[in-house]
Amino acid sequence: MQRKVFDRKVFNRKLVVITGGCAGIGRALAVRMAQAGARLVIFDLHQDALDGLVQHLADHHNADALGLCCDVSDAEAVQRAIALVVERYGGIDVLVNNAGITHRSPVANTSLAVFERVMAVNFYGALHCTQAALPSLISRGGQIIVLSSLSQYSPVPNRAAYNASKHALHGLFETLRCELRETGVNVMLVCPGYTATDLRKNVLVGDGSTAPTPALDIGRVASPQDVAEAIYQGALRRRRLLVLSNLDWKAQLLARCFPRLYQSLLLPRLLGGRAS
Repeated sequence: MQRKVFDRKVFNRKLVVITGGCAGIGRALAVRMAQAGARLVIFDLHQDALDGLVQHLADHHNADALGLCCDVSDAEAVQRAIALVVERYGGIDVLVNNAGITHRSPVANTSLAVFERVMAVNFYGALHCTQAALPSLISRGGQIIVLSSLSQYSPVPNRAAYNASKHALHGLFETLRCELRETGVNVMLVCPGYTATDLRKNVLVGDGSTAPTPALDIGRVASPQDVAEAIYQGALRRRRLLVLSNLDWKAQLLARCFPRLYQSLLLPRLLGGRAS
């Protein structure tokens, strides 16, 4: 994707908070924002990984970055972390709700605890961070970027909790966008396609334990760097919705308009078990 010279000025010295920022799309977006001159605060669960990323950003991109160990499903921990960020930097310009987990198990064999844990991270984590950061974002006319999924458009079997959490994000943030229409705060929902991340290496299964899962055989897999670049370009233009589809458009059309045909033609590939 072509980059423009003026792009660097838009986020220069802006304060960007990225949750789940130590791997995959989150890490790639942290690097991209650092290249644009942004100051960064990364939330993640592992301090060693945070320290390594902060050092990388400083060494390779001369970035002002801070890594905070924070479980976004813990509302009080999020409040403390956001308060620290505002105290240190004066405010937040961009919040990227990227933290997420997934599972692989049919509804009938998935414990309630798995549904609760996926919702706690994917949905409530984004809610906690957004509510805590909202006063600062409003005061600065900032941006909220939310990582959703292509499953919003094309259902994926054995991912009911994950799919439900992503649908819930759309309900929440589309409503919030309406409520913020007079504030200057932009809300962008991002729906990536299949991306080569580490998410599938620690997938929850029905009983709540974790296990690696093979990758889906569903077409081209995007790189985190490509997705991060698309998100960055979307943020520059303050887009409202960004659908990054490497799932053939015909599959999306089938899922929406001809669901029975979609189930008979595409779902056998998804159920075959070679992707995430």
